[in-house]
Amino acid sequence: MSTVMIASVPIEVDAEGFMTDPDQWTPGIAIQLGREAGIEPLTDRHWQVIDFCRSDNAARGTPPTVRRITKATGIPTKEMYQLFPKGPGILASRIAGLTKPKGCI
Repeated sequence: MSTVMIASVPIEVDAEGFMTDPDQWTPGIAIQLGREAGIEPLTDRHWQVIDFCRSDNAARGTPPTVRRITKATGIPTKEMYQLFPKGPGILASRIAGLTKPKGCI
């Protein structure tokens, strides 16, 4: 575990760069992480996914998979790949300040 600065806030991350404490997350951190991933600006659809990921993680104790996100939000898988290119489950979790979802490579 190490500490990095994201949006001028010191954040604890694991070896893969995922936040280890979702309580440290802020919308400003999401905007910065999105920018670093080449997603700017975060649209209402991005926020719909981010908000779902955070609430689902809080309720279940683990980040949701892409399948769970698409079923719960109604956002099609194809659109998820447009919103969060190169691995929507992993990228959505990272931007939402969560750990890496299980089942994602």
